Amino acid sequence: MKIAIIGTGISAITLAKHLKKDNFITLFEKSRDVGGRISTRRSKLYEFDHGAQFFTAKNKDFKNFIAPIIKKNIIQRWDARFAEFKNNMILRQHTWDSEYPHYVGAPGMRNILKHLSDDLNIKLNTEIHNITKNNNDCWNLFNTNGENLGDYDWVISTAPAPQSASILPQIYKYHSQLLNKKMLGCFSLMLGFKEPLNLSWDAALISEADISWISVNSSKPMRPKGFTLLIHSTNAWADKNINNDPEKVKKHLIEVTSNIIGHDTSVAEHIDLHGWRYANIEKQEDSNSLIDYKNKLASCGDWLIHGRIESAFKAGLMLAKSINKEL
Repeated sequence: MKIAIIGTGISAITLAKHLKKDNFITLFEKSRDVGGRISTRRSKLYEFDHGAQFFTAKNKDFKNFIAPIIKKNIIQRWDARFAEFKNNMILRQHTWDSEYPHYVGAPGMRNILKHLSDDLNIKLNTEIHNITKNNNDCWNLFNTNGENLGDYDWVISTAPAPQSASILPQIYKYHSQLLNKKMLGCFSLMLGFKEPLNLSWDAALISEADISWISVNSSKPMRPKGFTLLIHSTNAWADKNINNDPEKVKKHLIEVTSNIIGHDTSVAEHIDLHGWRYANIEKQEDSNSLIDYKNKLASCGDWLIHGRIESAFKAGLMLAKSINKEL
C-alpha cells in the first residue's frame, strides 16, 4: 500500500512508525523541518522552544515509545523551579522532580522529531493544497503550485482540523466534524538577554492576565548559555488579536510580562514573535479515530483528544492500529 501522511508532528511520526511495515509511506511537510508544534527556533546567540514547552508521560504505550529516546539523552528531565502566578503575585512554588517527571527534547524540543524521523521518507517544503481521485481509484496529491506529487492508496492528514478540512475532499465521511473542531490560537514571544534576569523560578503558570506561561528556556538541559524567556499568550487573547499588527502584539506582551516578573523585558537584545493560529484545543469528549474506510481517507492529531504531546501520540497510535487491521 502507498500511504501519504500530511504533516510531521508526533501524530504523523507515530503513524508512520506503526504503518511502515509492508507499506510505502511518504510524509509531506510544508515547513523546512519536521516537528509541527514541537518546534525550536534558533538565532546566533539564542534558542527557543516556541511551541510545546515540555511533556509528561502517563500512558504505558507512550512511556515505552519514549524510553529508548530517553536512553539516548535526546529526551531529558527538566527539573524546573515551578511557580504559579495570580494577579502578578506568586501563589506557590515547588521544583519538578523524578516523582512526576517533566520531559523536554535535548538540545531542543524539535530534536525528538528529528531523531524519530531519521529513517522515514519525508518531503520537506511541500505544502499539500488538495487531493483528487484519479481513474485508477487512487488519490493524487497536489501542492500549492498545482504540481501532481503522485498517487496513493490512502491519504491521512495530521494537520490541525481546519487545515485538514481544507485539504481533504468533502466526500470524506468526517469532513463536517473537522469543520466543527474549535482550535485555539496562541502567540509565542521570544526574548533573549545579554545578562540573566534574577528570577526565583524557571517555569511559571500565569492566571488573570493576557499571558498564560513564562519559561526560562535557557534553564532546560543542554541549552545555549544565552539567557532566554519564552512567553505564551492566553488562547483567548490570541484569538482576538491573531490578525493584529505584530509590533503591537509584541509591545503588549512585553508590557504584561514586565509587570508580572518585575523586570523591564523591553531591554531584551533579541525579540521575536510567532503566532500559532491552531495551537490548542479543549479536552474532547469524543476521541474516536476519524477513518473513512470506503474512501481510504483519515485524519488525526492531538485535537482529537487534547492539546498535549501524549494526546498526539495516542491519536496516531489509535489510528495506526485501526488501519493495520484493514490492510
